[in-house]
Amino acid sequence: MDAYLRAMKIQNELQKGTLFQNLELLAKQVVEGFISGIHKSPFHGFSAEFAEHKTYNTGESTKHIDWKLFGKTDKLYTKRYEEETNLRCHMILDNSASMYYPEYKELDLDHLNKIGFGVLAIAALMNVLKKQRDAVGLSIYSDTYSYYAPEKGSERHHQMLLAKLNEITRDAAPSKETKTYTFLHQIAEKIKRRSLIFLFTDMFQNARGDDQLFDALRHLKYNKHEVVIFHLLDKETEVNFDFENTPKRFLDVETGKHIDLYADTIKEAYEKEVSGFISDLKLTCAKYQITYVDVDIRENFSKVLNTFMIERSTFG
Repeated sequence: MDAYLRAMKIQNELQKGTLFQNLELLAKQVVEGFISGIHKSPFHGFSAEFAEHKTYNTGESTKHIDWKLFGKTDKLYTKRYEEETNLRCHMILDNSASMYYPEYKELDLDHLNKIGFGVLAIAALMNVLKKQRDAVGLSIYSDTYSYYAPEKGSERHHQMLLAKLNEITRDAAPSKETKTYTFLHQIAEKIKRRSLIFLFTDMFQNARGDDQLFDALRHLKYNKHEVVIFHLLDKETEVNFDFENTPKRFLDVETGKHIDLYADTIKEAYEKEVSGFISDLKLTCAKYQITYVDVDIRENFSKVLNTFMIERSTFG
C-alpha cells in the first residue's frame, strides 16, 4: 500500500484548516491512491477503467468475454455496455452528535472524526460513481431528516451534493440524540427504484436489542434494495477503551450524562459489552442479508472502496 499512503500524504500540500474546501480534490486523490495500490487487493487485474468490465460468473453466456483481457490477467471478465452501468446508489449519513467524535479543532487526513471520515468516504464513492456514469443520491439525518436528494448523475447534481457534504463538516453545533430507524423508514418510502444503499453510522444512538432499527432496514430490503452498513468507530478508544488510567470524565454527547472514573476500573467490562454489541449487529445483519462492514476511522478508505467494488459487481 505504499502508493496509497504516498497519495494520501498529498494533504500536506494543502493548507491546514481548509481540508474540506478541497473535498472533490481529496476524494479524487483517495480513489487514485486506492487504484494505485489495487494490485495488492483482492481485485488484482482491475484497471482504472474497471467500469467497462464485470467479473464473469459461471453459467453466464461466454459471448461477451473479453479474451484480450483474459490473456493479460488470466481472469475472466465480460464487457459491460453503457446501459449496464446505470447503477442507482443512495448514501445515508448519520449526522448526530456522537459522529463528531473524536473532537478536533481542525480536520485533516491524519485527524478525522467519524463525520469527517463519512463525508470523505461518500465523496470518494461519488467520484467512482461519476466515472461510471451512475446515479447517486444522498440522505442526511440527525434529530430530523434534514436533507434528501434523489439519485441523479448530472455534474450539477454532483456539485450540489459535494457542497452539502462540505457544509456538514463546518457544523460547530451538531444535533443531539437521534432515532435512526424513524428516518430509515422515511428514506425507504422515498427511494422508489431499486438501489444500492450505503449507511454511514456509528450505531451508538440505537439501544442494544432494539429491533426497530432492523425493522427499518428490512423495510429497505423489502423494497429490493441492497443495503450496506458502514459501522464507523474510533477503535482505539471506542472499542479497546485505550485511555490513560487517570481520573477522567466520560460524557455522553447525545444525552449530556457523564460519569467520573479511572478507565482501568471498567475497561474489561466495557470491552466485553462492546464486543457483544458488535457481535449482535453482525449476526442480525447476516440474518437479514444486510452487508455489515466495521470501519476504523484511523485507517485508510480501502475497506470502503473494496466493499463498493464487491457490491457493485454482484448488484444486478
